[in-house]
Amino acid sequence: MSIVMTGGGTGGHLAIIKAVKEELIGEDLIYIGSEKGQDRAWFAEDKQFSKTIFLETRGVVNQGLLGKIKSLFMLAKATIQARKVLKKSSAKIVFCVGGFSAAPTSLAAKILKIPLVIHEQNAEIGSLNKMLRPYAHTFISSYEEDSPIHAYPIKKEFFEKSRIRDKITTIIFLGGSQGAMAINRLALDLAPILQERNINIIHQAGERNIEQIQQSYLDRGIKAEVFGFTSELSTYMERADFAIARAGASTLWELSAIACPTLFIPYPYAAGDHQYYNAKFLVEQKVAWLKREGDIDTNCVIEILDFSMRNKSQKLQKMIEQDGAKEIATLLKSFS
Repeated sequence: MSIVMTGGGTGGHLAIIKAVKEELIGEDLIYIGSEKGQDRAWFAEDKQFSKTIFLETRGVVNQGLLGKIKSLFMLAKATIQARKVLKKSSAKIVFCVGGFSAAPTSLAAKILKIPLVIHEQNAEIGSLNKMLRPYAHTFISSYEEDSPIHAYPIKKEFFEKSRIRDKITTIIFLGGSQGAMAINRLALDLAPILQERNINIIHQAGERNIEQIQQSYLDRGIKAEVFGFTSELSTYMERADFAIARAGASTLWELSAIACPTLFIPYPYAAGDHQYYNAKFLVEQKVAWLKREGDIDTNCVIEILDFSMRNKSQKLQKMIEQDGAKEIATLLKSFS
């Protein structure tokens, strides 16, 4: 009997699948995702899955009437395909992390009465997970007190590289593998000030922006490490004493696990403004800073640079629970 994992579209969803599957060595794993988004890039060649299947789907939200009709037609066709896969593989459980990629397999699971376990990454529940929640066997969220598992599923390396920060000698700007224009602009505006203070710069500018941002630093006579996508993100985060980042769930919890105090600048167009609520959750614990994109300027950051990072770093180490991925894997293995 197999464990079927579904959901994705973006790295935030896919990182959950990756963390949990690494705790499921020896299990028969199947991944069902979408041709759209980043699903194929992450898992097409992943040998831990006995099968990886990518269906023709796309999101229904933010579509016009004709777009919604086409998306729903694609969803119906993909659900029939997913149902066949679940039956043929004798799936014992479906693990859903949300995103439009998850819809066909999750619906097929309910049709076949296969238990559905949902992991919600964000403080503001995604539209698909909100719809599926009443039908789920288990609903997991690190933001809800009554969740059966509170620890966020983060790869062990982030906890292993955790350290207490104090003085800021290195700052990391994280705009995601696609980059964030607002964070890129802020980094370049801050660069001369950071150079004066002998603060090193690490900057995830986005794959498409690397050459342009590198040249902008060179034009200013400033040394900076610039990158786009990387499989070594934990190493970059470990070296940083302070971060300025978007507030996607994976980035937020990885920075927390590694105990790096962060100023979060949420992506303003995220569905349900979920990045704002993700960061707000940490701000309420007094372990992070939060600024709207339209309110940010260099003065906001300069004020923070004068703070010791020790207190927030220590609090992060104490509040972030380990073994989230292991706990979820144990739950999935318990079904038979």
